[in-house]
Amino acid sequence: MTRWDLGDPRGGPRHRPIAVGGDLSPDRLALAYASGVFPWSSGPEGPHWWCPEPRCVVLTADWEPPRGLAKALRKPVWTVTRDQAFGEVMRACAEAPRPGQDGTWITGEFLAAYGELHRRGLAHSVEVWREGALVGGLYGVQVGRLFCGESMFHRVTDASKVAFAHLIGRLREHGCPLVDCQVPTPHLMSLGALPCRRDDFLDAVEALVGGKPAEGLWEGE
Repeated sequence: MTRWDLGDPRGGPRHRPIAVGGDLSPDRLALAYASGVFPWSSGPEGPHWWCPEPRCVVLTADWEPPRGLAKALRKPVWTVTRDQAFGEVMRACAEAPRPGQDGTWITGEFLAAYGELHRRGLAHSVEVWREGALVGGLYGVQVGRLFCGESMFHRVTDASKVAFAHLIGRLREHGCPLVDCQVPTPHLMSLGALPCRRDDFLDAVEALVGGKPAEGLWEGE
């Protein structure tokens, strides 16, 4: 497979899947993210692939933590790591309550698929610990200098926001200017995310997927 083969992201529907079918193989997932497309739920006919309008993004160079988050970040109670508990973070995201939603799209099929992406060095997690317990985190997919966020969770107040802030700062330091947050929500907007025209987002994806972030982005604590 040398190109995205389940529809044209630019010409597809804005508020429903642009395609249905295929599989969650590592190669297809990597190609989808590099094309600005992501899977969101799956059925008997296969995964549902999305490229919505508007898109939700964070510009890492411009981002500043909201006042409440800045205060939380100053508390000496957090330990933040990267890629130390990817599977635990994904499972916690799958179990997190989702008001207004019936269940989660993070099924066993997704857990297995992204676990394999993680083993291949494409999917990554940020973990937040408090007194030795995992209390928050997020995961997503790194494609070139673009990070595609998938989901986050918290077990104590502000823990997922701490993971979010750590991610943005780390990406900025390593030459990654854009985070895809997929669909605008009030929560993401409150954290400083912005709506973006789909065509503008896809233009940015094309420019970023061919480059590589500075070495060491996901290494260390």
